[in-house]
Order: sequence, then structure tokens, then C-alpha cells
Amino acid sequence: MPTSAPSEPLARPVVSRTASFPWRPWSAAVVCVLLAGVALGEWWGWPFLAAPLQRMLGDSMQRRVVLAPQGFQIRFVGGLRLQTPLLEVAAPEWSKTPHMLLAQDLALELRYLDLWRAYQGQPLRIQSLQARTLDSDLERLADGRASWQFGPAQPATKPSNRLAQLPLFGHLQVDQGAVRVNDAPLGLALKAQLSLAPSRAAQAEGPVASVLQLQGNGRYRNLPLKLEVQSSGVLPSELGAAPTLPVSLALDLSVGRAKIHFKGRAADVLQPRDFQGNFNVQGPSLAAVGDPLGVTLPTTSAFRTTGAIARKGTTWSVVVGDATVGTSSLNGAFTYETARPVPLLAGRLGGKRLQLADLGPVVGTTPATMAASEDASVTVPATRGKGRVLPNRPFDLAAMRVMDANVLIDIQQVDLNSRLLEPLQPLSGHLQLQAGLLTLQNMVARTAQGQVMGAFSLDGRADEALWKTDLRWSGVQLDHWLRQTRDEGQPPYVSGQLQGQAQLQGKGRSTAEILASLQGQLRMDLRNGAVSHLGVELLGLDLARSLGVWIKGDDALPVSCAVADLTAAGGVFRPKVMVVDTDNSTVWTEGSLSLASETMDLRLVVSPKDFSPLALRTPIRVSGSFSKPDVSLEKGPLGLKAASAVLLGLINPFAALIPLMDLGDSEKAQQGAAGCQGLRQRTTALVKKPAK
Repeated sequence: MPTSAPSEPLARPVVSRTASFPWRPWSAAVVCVLLAGVALGEWWGWPFLAAPLQRMLGDSMQRRVVLAPQGFQIRFVGGLRLQTPLLEVAAPEWSKTPHMLLAQDLALELRYLDLWRAYQGQPLRIQSLQARTLDSDLERLADGRASWQFGPAQPATKPSNRLAQLPLFGHLQVDQGAVRVNDAPLGLALKAQLSLAPSRAAQAEGPVASVLQLQGNGRYRNLPLKLEVQSSGVLPSELGAAPTLPVSLALDLSVGRAKIHFKGRAADVLQPRDFQGNFNVQGPSLAAVGDPLGVTLPTTSAFRTTGAIARKGTTWSVVVGDATVGTSSLNGAFTYETARPVPLLAGRLGGKRLQLADLGPVVGTTPATMAASEDASVTVPATRGKGRVLPNRPFDLAAMRVMDANVLIDIQQVDLNSRLLEPLQPLSGHLQLQAGLLTLQNMVARTAQGQVMGAFSLDGRADEALWKTDLRWSGVQLDHWLRQTRDEGQPPYVSGQLQGQAQLQGKGRSTAEILASLQGQLRMDLRNGAVSHLGVELLGLDLARSLGVWIKGDDALPVSCAVADLTAAGGVFRPKVMVVDTDNSTVWTEGSLSLASETMDLRLVVSPKDFSPLALRTPIRVSGSFSKPDVSLEKGPLGLKAASAVLLGLINPFAALIPLMDLGDSEKAQQGAAGCQGLRQRTTALVKKPAK
């Protein structure tokens, strides 16, 4: 029987495990369960996340964070929304305050996009923040450590002179709030009560606007501080939507004796980057107001000013309608740009009248009592000592380096703070401050029918200021410029057209130190001049002629030439030539005048041109200090004449008059006149050169 081939085994069907396991239905079931869990969690508010969230926030902030477990709710869909009956963020370990933030019945809404932007360094934007009560203690130490800085301890850095930027809000409501700020770098200690409640008008249109009321008091740089703010709304700063209309804002601030009142409108009360309105400011000094605003202003007399102010981003614009500083009346328009590496103040300064005495503190003439009683932020050194008259208050050179300036000046009248001198009217120039270098270029002033031109500079880039001036004047009528009081019908003591030039420089930390180190030259001459005839005769001790002029009445004695050429070195002025030549006499002056020691030692010699029967001619000495000068006669020549007259009088009484007769020295007088004319021509050529 034939053997048949073995049959092949039947193939087993291949069964796929994947196909046998119902993955799709199970996946759908898992997703449904997760969605249901998320929905349940969102509906319930994830109360079991209170403790984990508390630990996570505490670890990231390196602070103790407390979230009340009862009533806690948090939702994640569509943004982060948190509700908690209590939120407490502790103060850092170095702080003695009980906490940094304590809020009750808190409701917070954040968008994830805003959180991402904040993570990248942009200001945090909060959609909505509501709290029944909010209590906050903000503290910053002198080394820069601040209670609002979270995370690991940061190394001490140079602190900023500004407060930290607050978050941006879309809706903010605080029924009752208390904020305490202690900022050592700013010198600020403030306690404030605030409330932010929805306005009735806002409730009809939407839950955005809130009425802000804030009252606070404390101290700023050891000065009493009082603050009141009222606003019709707190608007959102950029939240992706179109900005709403501005809100009204009223601010009353007093720091020491400086008071600021503002009434206007702002785009955001909490972030006042854009606002405009009218202001009224008054105080003991412009510097007292410049410090709170972060603007470098000079120390002045008491002032008050009104005008309009606006801010757009980093640019401030101010129009001063009326600024009264002491007895000065000024106005102007300025912009202040803070986005530059060094802020820039630019604009125009004008006005009807400027009294230099009102700016006396700028150059150091403020009495110590004024600063102590009116502006405690200004430090004035002790007086320099008995008999000192030059101002010695130190310059604030550091203030010259914190901002730049570019200001055009056009003032109708500048009073030189002297009853003897006529004011400058008008005065114009271009003032610039750049990196601590202050210059006044293209200065032009008119006074007494004449003109003064030149330039000044004060270099404050080093520890000591370097002062330079190049000043020229011409056509100044002395009988108008010098206010000379004489009886009716009497000629002025001196008249004529004065012209000259001063090129000087000095170095120091105060006006007195600069004057004590002056070096340079001072030249001037008198054209078409005249002097009191009686004054010249008395100066020459010509008794006979003085008596004659006094009897017939004083008259104007023409001056053929009057020139002064002085050099300065180490604050001491010495005349190369100082001469006044008339038809009657020539008066020479020699000696020195020291601004360093505030003393003088001058010798006046009169050379007569004609005969006088009775004269005591002897040099006159002017010595002593600026505060107490001493005028005396040189005793040697006078004693010799007196002794000779006495001896000759013993022989014959009429012979006693011989030593008192003066024959004059026409040759010496002619030499003086020729030299004076040469110096006059040289001075005229120098004055005609344009000022640098």
C-alpha cells in the first residue's frame, strides 16, 4: 500500500494583541474621566491644592507663605484665578516687620500670557485684584535689600533712588488698605490709608473704574511729609485692549515747607506715566521741590509758582506761567527727558525781573539761619569768621553731574543786588550744562546806555570747580550806572563812558575759594569823563583850592584820560597802571587788593599840574579789611611839611606857609598823561575783540 505524503499542519491564525485590546474605547474613557476630573476640580476649586501651592510659593519666594485652607479656590482654565480668605507673605528674615503682605478675602485673576511676559522681565499685569482688607509693609535697607525682592538672598548692590515699579492692573478694588513704606535710600518713611471702591458710574458701564482715596503722612529726608490723593478712577494700563478715557486726579503733597498741588487727568493713577494738568508749588527753595521730583534745581529764596505740567512716557513738559522767587518774577517753558543716560532739561527762561539776591544761595550767600529754619535738606557750614564778607558756602558739584541742561535765557531786568548799581535790562544768553560743565555763552546785557558781553563757565567735573570768565563792556554811562546821590545842581562824582575787559579764572569749592585763587587781567578806561572838582582837590589835600571850589560850588572837572590795568595772581590784584589824568592833577594808585585774605593796601598819590598856595599834599593810604576799611594819610611827608612849617614859623609867621606851597610837577603829569593815552588805545583794541 503506497505510502502517502504527510499532510502539512494547518496554519494557526495570528491574533494581534493590539487588535484584541480595545485601546480606542479605553483612551476615550480615560480622556473623559480626566475631563470630568478637571471639570469637577474647576467646579470645586481644587481645595486640596492649598497646601501644595503654599509650599511651592514658599520655596520659590524663600519666604513663609500662608493660604487659608478653608474657602480656598483656584481655577486654571482660561487663566489663573485665585480666591482665598487669607493670604500672608512673610517679611524677609532681616526685616522686623510682621509681614510683607496680608490680604483678606482676596480674589486674583491672571492671564498666562502676562505671567510669561513677567517671567521675561516685563512688568506684571494683573487682570483683576480684589480684597476686603490689604495690609502691606514695604522695606528697603541702605545696602539695597528690599522686602519685595523674592528668591535666594541677593548680594548687596548700589540701591536705586526710585521705588520698585508696581504691577499693572486692569481692575483693582480694595475696600480698606494700609501701606507702610520704609525706604532708606530714598529717606522715605510713609504710612498711608487707602480705599479703592467701584464708582457708581463704573458699575453701570463695567467693573473697571474705581474711586481712589489715599491719605498718608511720614517723613522724607528728615522732613515731615503729608500726602493726599483723590481720583475718579483707576484705569488699566495696557492689557491688550484699547485704553479707556483718562480719569481726573487731584494730588496734595507737602514735604517740609514745600507744598505741591496738582489737578488734572491721568491715564493710570497707579502708573502715572501719562498725565497732564495744572500745578501750584510753593516752598522755601526750588531745591526743596526738585528733590522729591528727581530734578536738580538750585537753592533759592522762598518761591511760589503756577503753571501746567504734562508727562508722556519719559518726557516731562512744564509751562511756568508765573514763578515768584523772593522778589523775582520769572516764567518759562521746559522739557525734561529722563530716558537718556543723563536726563536733559531744555527750554526757555524769561521773566520781568530777576533779583540776584534771590539766587544768593546758589553762589553761597545764604545765611546759616535760613537753611536751618527753612530747608533742613541744605547743609550750610559755619561762618568763616569775624570780618569775612565773601560767600563761602560750598558748591553742590555732585548735583551738576546728575543731569544736563540746554536753556535759552531772556530776562527783561536783572537787579545786581546793589543800591549803587543800575540793573541790567535786558539780559540774554545760552546756558548749557553737560557732564558737570556749566557754561553761559553769548551773554548780552544792556545797562546805563552801554552793553556787556561775554561768557562764563563753571567746570564741576572734578573735586574742585574751575571758574572762567571772558567779559567785555563798552559805552556804560557811569553817571547812570552808579547811583550817585547829590544835592540838586551838583554834578555827579564821576561821569563818562566806561569800557573794559576781564579775563579771569579761579578754582575752589566755594565762591570765596575761587576768588582767593583768581588769576588773569582786568583792564578798563573812561571816555569823555568828568569827576567832581571838589573831590579831586580834597583827594590832593589842596586846602586853598578846595576852599575856593566849596565857596563857588562844585563843578565837573574833565578827565582827559583814566585807565586801570590790573593783574591777578593767587587772588591778589595789583595795578600795573591805575591813573586818572585831569587838567588839574594826575592821580596814581598803587598797592594791592587781596581776595584771599579780604584785605587791601592801596596808596593814592596826587601829582598837581599847577601852583597852590596852601596844600598838604601827601599820599593817602586805604588799608584794612573789606568789612572794616581804614583811610589814613601817609605820615612821613605830612610830618615833614608840618615840622618845616613850625620851624619857619618861629622865624616869621608868614614863612610857615612856604612848606605848604605846592609848585606842581607839570613834567611828571605830562608823562602820566602820555602813558595813560597809550594804555587807553591798548584797552580799546582788546575790548573790540569778540568775547569767546
